[in-house]
Amino acid sequence: RKGKQDAIRGKMFTKMSKEIIVAAKMGGGDIAMNPRLRVAVEKARENSMPVDNIKRAIARGTGEIEGADYEEIVYEGYGPGGAAIILECYSENRNRTVGEVRHAFSKNGGNMAENGSVAWQFKHVGQIVVDRSGKDEDEFTLMALEAGAEDVLVDEDSFTVVTAMEDLHRVNGALEKDGVKAQDVGLLYMPTNKADLTQEDQIKLLKLLDALDDLDDVQETYVNVDIAEEALQEA
Repeated sequence: RKGKQDAIRGKMFTKMSKEIIVAAKMGGGDIAMNPRLRVAVEKARENSMPVDNIKRAIARGTGEIEGADYEEIVYEGYGPGGAAIILECYSENRNRTVGEVRHAFSKNGGNMAENGSVAWQFKHVGQIVVDRSGKDEDEFTLMALEAGAEDVLVDEDSFTVVTAMEDLHRVNGALEKDGVKAQDVGLLYMPTNKADLTQEDQIKLLKLLDALDDLDDVQETYVNVDIAEEALQEA
């Protein structure tokens, strides 16, 4: 059991390191001047990633020390029942990555698609997730909209502030000035055209998503399906 937990932890640290490397490569190694890097480092710290690992990842991103030169790649595909899937990958070997992704799709009832054939069913937006405890829904929503947000989604434990991509860090900065600390900040593909799958296809889709998530180069997976609790239990 400990071996499995260590493997999961190691995989999580690897993904966090890649995000730090890419963030530092794109915006520099100064946390104060690079919002994407600041969020990535805070997330790593919250998950007890060793400080030396964080420093090393930043140095690799800025080119101070040698290491893999990751590029961001987006792949699109279809899953069982016609589910639309978008993958964000960080890779230092594009040929290897596309081969592994294609194999995972074909082995689990899906297929890769050309760029743009799936993306129209999603909107690329900014997301700021905030713990809702102790916050009034109406007051927080008004605060977020005044800061420049497009929408605020509400669930039991959190508020999700949706922004235009280019407004993400400006809105987050405004919320920080108002004393709001985000749990997560980043870009994501939000589905705008949901697919309605049978429970059987949802179970098959979950197996495909698991196979894709297991790939080292896959950073994030997005799908336009609301998975039912029954399918999660069956899978």
